[in-house]
Amino acid sequence: MTNTTSETSPKDSPQGAAISDFGIDTTSQSTGEAMRDYVARLRGGELGSLPAILGLVVLLIVFSSLADTFMTLGNIANLLAQGASVVIIAMGLVFVLLLGEIDLSAGTASGVCASVMALHLVRGGNLLGGMGDTVFYLFCGLLLLAAVLAALMRIWAGTALSLVALGIAAFGVPANPWIEMLLAVCVGTAIGCITGFMVARVGIPSFVVTLALFLAWGGVVLQLIGQGGTLGLNNDTLFNVANGNLSTAGSWILFVLAAGGYAAVVLGRHFSRLRRGLVASPTPMVLAKVGAVVLLAAAATYALTLNRSVSDLVVITGVPFVVPIVLVLLVIGTFVLERTRYGRHVYAVGGNQEAARRAGINVAQIRMSVFVIASSAAAIGAIVYSSKVGSVDPNAGGGNTLLMAVGAAVIGGTSLFGGKGRLRDAVIGGAVLAIIQNGMGLLKQPAAVVFIVTGLVLLLAASVDALSRRRAASAVR
Repeated sequence: MTNTTSETSPKDSPQGAAISDFGIDTTSQSTGEAMRDYVARLRGGELGSLPAILGLVVLLIVFSSLADTFMTLGNIANLLAQGASVVIIAMGLVFVLLLGEIDLSAGTASGVCASVMALHLVRGGNLLGGMGDTVFYLFCGLLLLAAVLAALMRIWAGTALSLVALGIAAFGVPANPWIEMLLAVCVGTAIGCITGFMVARVGIPSFVVTLALFLAWGGVVLQLIGQGGTLGLNNDTLFNVANGNLSTAGSWILFVLAAGGYAAVVLGRHFSRLRRGLVASPTPMVLAKVGAVVLLAAAATYALTLNRSVSDLVVITGVPFVVPIVLVLLVIGTFVLERTRYGRHVYAVGGNQEAARRAGINVAQIRMSVFVIASSAAAIGAIVYSSKVGSVDPNAGGGNTLLMAVGAAVIGGTSLFGGKGRLRDAVIGGAVLAIIQNGMGLLKQPAAVVFIVTGLVLLLAASVDALSRRRAASAVR
């Protein structure tokens, strides 16, 4: 059964005749056909985020039944803030993983960004006094080097942001929470320029480069903070990044913008395809999908605008600030990957690097740029995490930060082999990991059990990825 939008078939028009001449199927699918096609793709190994979504549902059911406080409003809001930093770092790593590369230094690089941010705040903008002469001049030299390397590869955003960081450091710009956050992002960008150049132009494998930098940046954090030291972020603006909430009115405005924007984009794209006579999903399925997302967002917004304070003396309402931060990064990153030439080039290089090179794509530039994006995202994640804990210590960005971020991307459906994945995978996978850690904590499970369960979930996700790729390859043959 075929859906039609008018009595005249698209193929009867000159445009449709031209399309038909090239053998392009312009027939819209019925609901049944779409369902059968989806099942066929699943059987062919195209699982996408489905395993992670199913796992997310199972975890929600299990922890809701085992822990009485798991589904309370206070815990849900805490869960959002708890997993935001890992999700943001994971979104940056998706770009790297799409090329089949790895960035093992993203965690400690985020620690460097947090350390510089905190040091600049505590010292009132005087990084020279906080770092000492030798370290300060080396720091400025690395920023200048990053700007030069980015210029050589014509990554102008990397050059500009590296020079901004150099200017803030060299001219002793007074401490300001917005300056601190800008400085952190610019330092992250500079780190990505250095990392990406060594991988893309020098030709050192990304595993080796980022493993070396993982150790080096960890030493830099220790140098900046000092053994056993801690730098407090005593600033309301920085504190509210991860701990503040929108007002009730602001929460509903966010809902209208996010849900309305999503509906407008999805429905606009769908009806545009129908008008052009291109293959489109059945309209009832698209409407059901949009309706489900809007209803879910409305329910979540309503719940978060209720008072979730455990004390009668304090009122805590509103959507946490980390939600719009993650949403903005998700929308921008998704647009870049799916709707721009740069995004198509990233997928092309990840799918077949040699074919992309022969097609005229600047492979080296693309390879370097994904590390710049990953380190910049790691800096934003560092801001959120530092805000959550209220300080920066020598362990910033160390421990399991990187493993959780890579795990979030892989669990969500991004392939370790490159060429397959979306930015939303990081959000879904990050939600899975955050729920595991939060739920296990509420059940008072020891750290050993939490690590074991998290590791098994990551191993399962990697296995699903490998098996689905093998299945897809068999289907093609």
